[in-house]
Amino acid sequence: METAELAELAAFNAVARHLSFRKAAIERGTSASAMSHSIRGLETRVGVRLFHRTTRSVSLTDAGEMLFARLGPALSDIRAAVDELNSFRATPFGTVRINVPNSIARFVLGDAMELLLKRNPGLKLEVVATDTLVDIVREGFDAGIRFGERVSQDMIAVRIRSKFRSTVVGSPSYFEGRQVPTAPHDLRNHSCIRYAFPSGTIFPWEFSKGGETVQVEVNGPLTLDSQELMVDAAARGLGLAYVGKDRAEPYLHDGRLKACLEDWCSLEEGLFLYFSSRKHQSAGLRALIDAMKA
Repeated sequence: METAELAELAAFNAVARHLSFRKAAIERGTSASAMSHSIRGLETRVGVRLFHRTTRSVSLTDAGEMLFARLGPALSDIRAAVDELNSFRATPFGTVRINVPNSIARFVLGDAMELLLKRNPGLKLEVVATDTLVDIVREGFDAGIRFGERVSQDMIAVRIRSKFRSTVVGSPSYFEGRQVPTAPHDLRNHSCIRYAFPSGTIFPWEFSKGGETVQVEVNGPLTLDSQELMVDAAARGLGLAYVGKDRAEPYLHDGRLKACLEDWCSLEEGLFLYFSSRKHQSAGLRALIDAMKA
């Protein structure tokens, strides 16, 4: 098979997975017009239309569905064969794509990225930080990071951090003239900064103490989709925020924020790096796992 043909098939596979030329182009590190050109070239060469295209949508034809079903495993086998060459190298090469929640990416990946890239100069790391739950196989990721309760059962999960603690924080100015909450239900009398997932779902404030678990529906005039913005808003006295303690730590250290309900702030599920049980585990992915564990 010629190199150009293989490139066209790889482009087809990316577009078929995303059903989007733009998203496929981002994954492939090229432009949407270049992806469209590759697909037109492939369709001309095979003499069959593979996609239905409109100005608003992309979908596979019956021929495209058949090719996509056969091509995915074949490309995986090719990638696996190329990756086996790593056994003849001192360090792995290639690209590892990983999906991680934006709210915790900085605190989970910082040291690991440095360690991974310094140990493996031939390796490239592509990180997409988003709180949207994605199908890592369909979106072309090698692995993802999530809390344990969000990892699908058909995935292989490797624990990379035992627990991730959250805390309720507010500024000294906010607490002036207000009673500091001592139990979760006290939050109903406070202005709380809510967190919204990309889907629009509001993150629930859940606490536990002595075997008792309590979930509180909080209210307040401010809803944000960034924990960084939540911490900043809390430091400005706009309300209480329930955020990762790592993110709030600098503010707690210098007194811009004070924590409350600490005896009720339960430990979250452990953090896991996960990947498809059906996908070849590349040398790059193995190096990432080692770096995350370290």
